[in-house]
Amino acid sequence: MPEQDQPIFEARLWRDKGWTAKVIKNDDDEGWAVAMLKDGEPEPALVGPWTMGRDKKNPKPLDANAFGTLVKTASEVIRRHEQQLHALLHKNLLISTDEADYKIMLDIVPDDDDPYAYLSACDADGAELAKVKVAANYKLDRKNALRWIENEFRRPD
Repeated sequence: MPEQDQPIFEARLWRDKGWTAKVIKNDDDEGWAVAMLKDGEPEPALVGPWTMGRDKKNPKPLDANAFGTLVKTASEVIRRHEQQLHALLHKNLLISTDEADYKIMLDIVPDDDDPYAYLSACDADGAELAKVKVAANYKLDRKNALRWIENEFRRPD
C-alpha cells in the first residue's frame, strides 16, 4: 500500500477512505478550522470552523465520529456542486407541435479555448432526430426550439 494511502489518525490530521481532514489555525481570528480534502483533488472540498479544546487554546482532537461527519458533509458539498454544474451545462425543453412531441436538449462543452454546445432533438420515444454543433452561448428557449423544429433541424445561424 503506498504511503499516501495509509490511514492516519492523529489529533490534527486524519486520513482514511479517500479523505484527509486537517485541523489548521484560522488566520481570520484566534480559533481553528478544519479542511477536508478528497484524494487527488488540489483544493479542499470544505473548510469550516473547528471546535476549541477544553483549554480554550488548542483545537479539539479529531476522532472517528467527527471525521465521519466531516466526510459526509464534504461529500454532500461535492455532490451539490456537481449537480449545479450539470444544470448549467445541460438544459432541455419539452415542445409539443401539431405534428409531434419533442425533447430539445442543449449540452455545453466547456472547453477553455473554444467552448461549444450540441443542440439535439429526440422524439417522444427517445430516438434522436437531429444533433448539431452550436455556439456555447446559444439560448435554448421555446421560441428558438420551435424555430429549429420548423427549419427541419438545420443548424441555427
